[in-house]
Amino acid sequence: MKKIMVLMLMLVLSVVVTACSNDESAAVEAKLSAKEMTDQMVKEVEQPSQIELAPEEVKGLYNIDPEKLEDYSIRIPMMNVKTNEIAILKVKDAKDVADVELGVKERAESVKKQFEHYLPDQYENAKNYKLVTKGNYVLLVISDKADELVKVFEGFFDQK
Repeated sequence: MKKIMVLMLMLVLSVVVTACSNDESAAVEAKLSAKEMTDQMVKEVEQPSQIELAPEEVKGLYNIDPEKLEDYSIRIPMMNVKTNEIAILKVKDAKDVADVELGVKERAESVKKQFEHYLPDQYENAKNYKLVTKGNYVLLVISDKADELVKVFEGFFDQK
């Protein structure tokens, strides 16, 4: 009888534990499109003038195949004397998130290298970039207000 009770208890516990666990990457979904998110971020946290990266430039600057992206918005500095950049990339397939992160890291390193011997304040921005992955979303922020921008980005997702 004790064995049956122990087995029943183990079965119930396994069902409860399985039901309570969650796959964070599958459950994460933003309330807005990538463009709407970047619009809101620059509205809440002032940034120097930026322009939207053209689709044909994504591969060249980020070394990312745009076909791997479901949605994205990339804002780069309007003038080459600033490093401020915001990229929100929603990856189609979770298996490609690591590749997209690698492309984003390469972009950040490229910006850093570009300003290494140029403008010290902008080099500091580039050195202190933020890379955040939330489910299938990858965020790159290069800014002196990067922490504030990341906080706004985090607010776009349902907190469970």
